Amino acid sequence: MLRLAANRLLLPAVMAALLMLSLAYWWLDNGPHEIFGTAMFGLLVWHVYTNRRWFVTIRIGRYDARRWAVVIIHTWLAINITVLFFTSVLISRSVLSFIQLTDNVSVIELHWFSAYWVVLIIAIHIGSHWKRVMATTATVLRLSPSRIRTNSLRLFSALLLASGTWSFAVLGVSTKLMFGYSLEFWEFTASVTPFFAHWTAVIAGVAVLSYYSMAALRSAGKPRSHSNNGAT
Repeated sequence: MLRLAANRLLLPAVMAALLMLSLAYWWLDNGPHEIFGTAMFGLLVWHVYTNRRWFVTIRIGRYDARRWAVVIIHTWLAINITVLFFTSVLISRSVLSFIQLTDNVSVIELHWFSAYWVVLIIAIHIGSHWKRVMATTATVLRLSPSRIRTNSLRLFSALLLASGTWSFAVLGVSTKLMFGYSLEFWEFTASVTPFFAHWTAVIAGVAVLSYYSMAALRSAGKPRSHSNNGAT
């Protein structure tokens, strides 16, 4: 059970790590950036394949607000992943250097724009499975079910949300998501670790916000019970 729980966390953790390494372009340079990105795409294909049953169940069952939100999130993620993939092929200077098609600035900007949206939507996607993440974390850490454990995990989630909000501002993520020019360029010559810490906080914070938003949609979609005051 412990090994199974650890394996469930391993693939998403590796994909998130590769994604953050890909964002550190000005630290790693182009070659490692493309290698990490290619590895991430490979793991993503495997992830989609192993969860292919989800696509079969799209037409099955009733749709409530939460389910529509999940479908919209996955659709938006698929669009951005597609844009990210094709722009990667078009501007590749290392992995596919033999077929380099363009170095157009607009294509490069579109590549970065889609990359930031992929980060955000993946965080939202993680949030839609946050209960499973917390349960798996509790299993890995061997935390016994109790009110103390529940409150501890809720406090941990609140801290993640707070730190994510701060890191979101530090990294200027909102500007990046609006396809705007941001003056927030990380100075890797001064520090490296905080860059990854901030992006980790952003992903975790957005995941927590996503989880509670999904929970609110689920609650809103449940039919309310009405008490019957009349005689039966």
